[in-house]
Amino acid sequence: MILKGISHKFGDDINTDYIISGKYKFSTINMDELCVHLMEDLRPNFYKEIKKGDFIVAGKNFGCGSSREQAPLVIKHAGISAVVASSFARIFYRNAINIGLPLIEVPTDNIDEGNELEVDLEKGIVKNITKSEFLKIQPLPDVMLKILQSGGLVNYYKEYGSLDSINK
Repeated sequence: MILKGISHKFGDDINTDYIISGKYKFSTINMDELCVHLMEDLRPNFYKEIKKGDFIVAGKNFGCGSSREQAPLVIKHAGISAVVASSFARIFYRNAINIGLPLIEVPTDNIDEGNELEVDLEKGIVKNITKSEFLKIQPLPDVMLKILQSGGLVNYYKEYGSLDSINK
């Protein structure tokens, strides 16, 4: 799986209410409506800045706060190909993989706003094309790659009829 896009940089401790404000996540389940409000408390009109395939890049503890699944769902539905951060909140990490949103854990200090990135999930490489730099990441385990390639855990189950083959 190779992902390519532009980086949109945020800081540390981006909680799920920054990702999608609580004032929206209970008023609708329409993902097209929710996407318009992605990260708007930190960057108004952020949704208008992104293109399909772009990356959210952040510091440590991305996705902290509530464990609501809307946060990774709205990121994925908005067209963000992956989130690249120094670290992730554990429950956000699990929710993201379960819905098919790749998360890349790597130091992000040297990735700037607007850098063009290419991520190879199987080889474990983040290439900053803008700066001609490479970051080595731990390749994702096969089980996670299979889930991501299927578009999430539910899709994997629908495709294969069980979870028995997930570790094979």
